[in-house]
Amino acid sequence: MTVRVRVEGSLLTWARDRSKLSLEVLSSRFPALAAWERGEAAPTLKQLENYAHATHTPIGYLFLSTPPEESIPIPDYRTIGDTGVTRPSADLLDTLYLCQQRQDWYRDFALRNRQDPLPFVGSLNTSVQIIEAAAQMRTVLSFDVSQRGNTWTDALKTLLEEADAKGILVMVNGIVGSNTHRKLDPNEFRGFALVDDLAPVIFINGADTKAAQIFTLAHELAHVWLGESAISDTDLTSSTANVVERWCSQVAAEFLVPIDTIRGVSVDEIVRDGEIERLARRFKVSTLAILRRIYDAGILTWEQYRRVYTEELERVLRMMEERTGIGGGNFYNTQPLRVSKRFARAIIISTMEGETLHRDAFRMLGFRKVSTFHQLAHRLGVMH
Repeated sequence: MTVRVRVEGSLLTWARDRSKLSLEVLSSRFPALAAWERGEAAPTLKQLENYAHATHTPIGYLFLSTPPEESIPIPDYRTIGDTGVTRPSADLLDTLYLCQQRQDWYRDFALRNRQDPLPFVGSLNTSVQIIEAAAQMRTVLSFDVSQRGNTWTDALKTLLEEADAKGILVMVNGIVGSNTHRKLDPNEFRGFALVDDLAPVIFINGADTKAAQIFTLAHELAHVWLGESAISDTDLTSSTANVVERWCSQVAAEFLVPIDTIRGVSVDEIVRDGEIERLARRFKVSTLAILRRIYDAGILTWEQYRRVYTEELERVLRMMEERTGIGGGNFYNTQPLRVSKRFARAIIISTMEGETLHRDAFRMLGFRKVSTFHQLAHRLGVMH
């Protein structure tokens, strides 16, 4: 006899919403889902296990009487139209928890190896002038305009390598872990910072454009200098009242595009074809970031800025839709970026020295094969 499991329909609906999968998509695998949610039918235990797996939900949650209140364990400064965002997705939560695990591991590694705390972490506060704060970051990270290379990819690579060299674990990934079926949504979040004086972690949503990733990285670096963990979406049209988030965005903008270099631009030049793109290419930022700096310089009113920004955003979104996927690339090139080169080297060394179990290393690095481990070690220069 088939045994059915009675679960609250609201929990099945909650798991579906949390996974960001539609009823139509899930019904293709679970034809009776709508009836389960209405309480008119019940799944078998195997069906419930499969449903939990499909929605990336811990199965124990589905046996509760009401949906749990899941919260992000760091300050959440994301906004959509100046409104706070609620109910994080499973993709966001799983990414955040994985980064916390890596951070905890690396902090222990740093303590065992008697690494010194990083002097710049928490070295600034929101009373420091924006121009001064950006100058301090630019000096430590060696990221003047002349040092950014020829393309956005060059600039992002340069800034990533500088941050890594200074002790910051920067992880850039467009999917959850190594699961190519779970693409991260830039509209939900663009990045976050987990601040620690021995193991600061910055995560950048790799599904975003390269230009957007550069601004997000600069924004999260400002959080590190400030000593404040947070998750954000770096919305350039947001007029957030939050002091920390506003300060970090202003410092990031000044870090990338010094205001003095923009003051000479006229309104006529802004509307002229190609001028915004020229400035974006020069500073290796997005056209949207350039527009924000033009507004910051007092050249556009808030109404003018919002109108021009909306038009440019629509153009950028159309271009993104025309792109053919995010591109996987070579695993041994992309995986160190996903977990941070500094973290990858450290955990490989620790595992080879017998301090870390291969099982734990594989889980945090995102693969299962010993051969992959050895090949990655070779690529990172850890094993010869």
